[in-house]
Amino acid sequence: MRIGTLQTDSGLRTVAVRDGRLVELAADLGQLLAGGREAQQRALDAGRAEHPLDESRLAPAVPNPGKILCVGRNYADHAAETGHAVSEKPEIFLRARTSLLAPLAPVVRPRVSEQLDFEVELAVVIGRGGRYIPAAQALEHVGGYAVFNDFSIRDYQTRNSQWIPGKNFDGSGPLGPFVVTPDEIPDPFDLDLTLKVQTAGGDQETMQSSNTRLMVHRIPDVIAFCSEWTTLEPGDVIATGTPSGVGLGRKPPRWLQPGETVFTTVEGVGTLKNQVLEEAREAS
Repeated sequence: MRIGTLQTDSGLRTVAVRDGRLVELAADLGQLLAGGREAQQRALDAGRAEHPLDESRLAPAVPNPGKILCVGRNYADHAAETGHAVSEKPEIFLRARTSLLAPLAPVVRPRVSEQLDFEVELAVVIGRGGRYIPAAQALEHVGGYAVFNDFSIRDYQTRNSQWIPGKNFDGSGPLGPFVVTPDEIPDPFDLDLTLKVQTAGGDQETMQSSNTRLMVHRIPDVIAFCSEWTTLEPGDVIATGTPSGVGLGRKPPRWLQPGETVFTTVEGVGTLKNQVLEEAREAS
């Protein structure tokens, strides 16, 4: 099942895809993910209000997660291209809810920096929460998967040891288009990851191309590690890291420019499409 969040005149609505249309669900997204397949099917069967399948009206697939946990340097080739080694344990940083962005919304290059970079990632959305979750049981706690682009403002990220400022600009983390439940993703450890940038002139170039099997710390180990120090709750999001090919790792660095469009794809999960806009300067 594909579950998401639709922007309507009456506010945000949890929806699922049925027969090529979006059906409003009465249950809360977190409840649906925690309830599992049977609860989701009951909610879908009871859904009545329908909308066209228009992804441009989608909000972030999880609009209000309690936590957004991101794994840094979780692909060895990405760690190497930025001059670092992989860590023995998952390297975790936090994103704020206000950093999320709708899957087809423009991403704004802030006026305080020209170093807007891209990162394709598979996001894991927690279904059944818990603490001290054993790795062997961790996939039982996964409610679904989504596509995430960890857009980063590199000079804010690299100017000190804490990455949080460069990873938390408002509207810098598109998530979606939907949360795809595990029954549709039989093997999350073999999914192609692709990121393409299209210039304002229409030329398109593949910047990142990899597969989730190359993760250093696999999803069960990340869930187990995170649950050692925080209670995971339904709707929490874990972004599992990006492979090589980012702008920072290129020589010279390749920053995104206004007018370009970024296509971020995870096989079987979906594609994000975000045009780069430039933030207006303050009037002098």
